[in-house]
Amino acid sequence: MEGSTFLKQWSEILRNITLLGQLGLSLAMPLLLCLAVCWLLIVKGGLSAWIYVPGFILGIGASCMTAYKVYKAAMAKEDRNRKNRPSRGYNRHI
Repeated sequence: MEGSTFLKQWSEILRNITLLGQLGLSLAMPLLLCLAVCWLLIVKGGLSAWIYVPGFILGIGASCMTAYKVYKAAMAKEDRNRKNRPSRGYNRHI
């Protein structure tokens, strides 16, 4: 009985670590992709290094949008969970 509880906790820990890693990548990749495009524009297009400034700003903006969407999804899930819980009646002690 105790082994199944341990495995359940272990799988929950691994699931949370995986979600945290996925969130980190989702926040880092827009910035990295914008900077990679800026690098390509400098190397292949012959632009000067000033192009990194707007690329960095756009990358940070895209990362902020990703964080905002994750926040909205978490709040929507919380609202769904709150609505699905049974309400406590006056004399019901659940």
